[in-house]
Amino acid sequence: MINSRMGCSGLRREWSNISGYIDTYEFRKFTEKGSKNMKYQYKDMPESMKGTYGDFSRNFGFSWKEFVVTVPSPLFLVTTYKSNGMPNACMQSWATFTSADRGNGFYAILASVNKNGHLYQSINETKEAVINFMSEEYHAACMATIQNNQFEADEITASGMSVEKASWVNAPMVRECFMNLECRFVWEKEIVPGDDHVMLCLEVVGIHIDEDHMADRTGENGILYNIHYQMNPEKVTKTGHDYAAVLKKKIDVMEY
Repeated sequence: MINSRMGCSGLRREWSNISGYIDTYEFRKFTEKGSKNMKYQYKDMPESMKGTYGDFSRNFGFSWKEFVVTVPSPLFLVTTYKSNGMPNACMQSWATFTSADRGNGFYAILASVNKNGHLYQSINETKEAVINFMSEEYHAACMATIQNNQFEADEITASGMSVEKASWVNAPMVRECFMNLECRFVWEKEIVPGDDHVMLCLEVVGIHIDEDHMADRTGENGILYNIHYQMNPEKVTKTGHDYAAVLKKKIDVMEY
């Protein structure tokens, strides 16, 4: 509900039950200023993107819209034990984390897990995993697990990192990663029936954080984010790049 009243300056102020007082004059100036920028609209793939990576990436399961929208997702390494007892390590992004069960549970939603990979197979077998967050220093080593993914391999040590025993689940942890979330499988769901990728929900049952990251896990040396091949449909270039990024705090929203 919004109620209006006049401020002492003569400007109209409006009260919102959601956000409090809004100076409608200032709000109008803000929206008018913002409306000066032209917005481009895309429903179908622009002609300029046809024949580019944004087009043929469908072969790898990516929509062209992903490269236009470019919403960053956290980067992390999910570790499990394969059926032969060897550690499996799988780089993941396209995920989110949320509380549920009236605050009694904390969950990871992995939105794009390949049904044909070791991660999907091992989680279905053991129902347990660890989510490992790396800093910039160990990004290359974690990415190396993509190549060191033979079934017979210890994918963690083969990539130059160390295995630690988890405290609450039957899954390996990566010692070099600054934060490790021990998890148990909750459910899986196909976004589209018959798809070759699924969403997985994992409940976080325990947390490990190294002492250097206790005060801040989101700064220059904190959680990395995947920026996936950002494209400008109005000026398509021959090559593009994936980036790993960190957060920069811009607005102090409130104090609790």
